[in-house]
Amino acid sequence: MRISHVLVAAAAVAAVLPVGAAHAEPGVNTAPLNEYVALGDSWAADATLSQVTTAFTPLHCVQSIGNYAKQVAAALAVPVFRDATCGGAMTVNMTSPQTSVFGSNPPQFDRLSETTDLVTLEIGGNDADLAATVSDCVTADPRATPCLDEMVVNGVDRMSANIARAEPRVAAVLAGIRERAPHARILLLDYFEGIGVTGGCFPMIPISDPDAIWLGGKLIELHDMLARVAATSGVEFVDTYTGSSGHDACKPVGTRWVEGLIPFSGTPVGLAVPFHPNQLGADYQARRVLEVLGAN
Repeated sequence: MRISHVLVAAAAVAAVLPVGAAHAEPGVNTAPLNEYVALGDSWAADATLSQVTTAFTPLHCVQSIGNYAKQVAAALAVPVFRDATCGGAMTVNMTSPQTSVFGSNPPQFDRLSETTDLVTLEIGGNDADLAATVSDCVTADPRATPCLDEMVVNGVDRMSANIARAEPRVAAVLAGIRERAPHARILLLDYFEGIGVTGGCFPMIPISDPDAIWLGGKLIELHDMLARVAATSGVEFVDTYTGSSGHDACKPVGTRWVEGLIPFSGTPVGLAVPFHPNQLGADYQARRVLEVLGAN
């Protein structure tokens, strides 16, 4: 399923599953912060099947009660917190709503104000169409390479081109944040290693080794692009990729930070949407943000 279908299905499942508890540890304080706004897509929402909250966004956003933004807000004891993150979000959804049968998530920038003093952003994967492409790589034949066959034609890698086209869009989002929240400290997160760079784990995740290696390489390209945008835009970069090796979706329960095609085989706490961070992944993201903020 493409990512939009996965998220709608996840929202339907989440409606009948119990909500878990957040995993923040309050009491960590640095310089006083008054107003924190979290922006981004499903990796920022830490899209979940069993811990969905509608406190900040509609059901279709499948936003987790234990996502990294909520952990950071609790750890820093921020008085005002708004979490706009939503599964399936693209850069256009910073200024345009995301609407489904479950409701409408207003433009994410609507949560910003002149008094916002901390913003986290994780965006770009959907603009590059990388999230949807992962599910297109699924195959019953370990020798098949549907992604490489479709995305690399005559030596031209269409996904690399997609990532390059997403770069100015992410830069424009950062400029838009600065315009609306001129006093905010802005942190841009990347996407960590969901798929290993040396091969997959067919049939546990039914993606062939060549396609898995290709996908792993695209995540590195996305990481490099976001790091470059952060540097040229003058915002702080939260590198979650570098420390994530050995925690991809092929690793055992309790070690992996990303779930594969069938997440029901296990996360210690909660069930992630396929090919998204589980609770351990969300906890890791929160740790990295707090480290960059000097609070961990």
